[in-house]
Amino acid sequence: MLSKSQIQFVKSLKIKKFREEHHLFIAEGVKTVHELLSSSIKIKQLYAVSGFFRTTVIDASIERFEIKESELERISMLTTPNDVLAVCEMPAYELNPETLKDKLTLVLDDIKDPGNLGTIIRIADWFGIENIICSPQTAELYNPKVVQATMGSLSRIKVHYKDLSAFLGHQTSNIGLPVYGALLEGENIYTETLSPSGFIIIGNESKGISETLVPFITHKISIPSFSHFKPSIGEAESLNAAVAAAVICFEFRRRK
Repeated sequence: MLSKSQIQFVKSLKIKKFREEHHLFIAEGVKTVHELLSSSIKIKQLYAVSGFFRTTVIDASIERFEIKESELERISMLTTPNDVLAVCEMPAYELNPETLKDKLTLVLDDIKDPGNLGTIIRIADWFGIENIICSPQTAELYNPKVVQATMGSLSRIKVHYKDLSAFLGHQTSNIGLPVYGALLEGENIYTETLSPSGFIIIGNESKGISETLVPFITHKISIPSFSHFKPSIGEAESLNAAVAAAVICFEFRRRK
């Protein structure tokens, strides 16, 4: 049976302040936890129903607590808990700009929605993108909603928070990689020449890319609308940030 202090501690990790204080975050669900167990991310504790422990190989260094479904419900962040909750250490990643020279890297400018951030991390994983650079105002990586939306891809993608103006200024002056910006007034991505390496900026869900970052963009690109194929009045104003990221990543990888 879980103690009152255990319940309070796990539930405290719902709050960013306590996640940062303890350098810990929560991950839930069988698929996500299995992905983390096979990664370099260190799991400190597992709270799970008996069936999970019977079917999963777990390192002896991980503290385990077999609990009832009713107890899992008390500590879970999910509406419908899924067998297991893990308390994990936040990994520390160093970013060496030199390692980005021959790679495609996503740059996220103030992506506020946790679901969008988590989905973009999953998209990056699918398209073989190793690093994501986020503005400080982008949603927090270890927000439970972000972690859940990554479906385990968090364990394979390095996410860094940087001052984007300073970061892109250094890249353009020292490395010289192309910087692509997703803008409504950009060139058609399907006809534009695309490099196999460089930076792709995805802007805020409602405001797009910040004006301060536009001068760093060397190639303005856009995803054309095909709404003229349907007989209707008007058209969608824009694409969801995560959907746009998926389409853009696909087109870059398709060319390669």
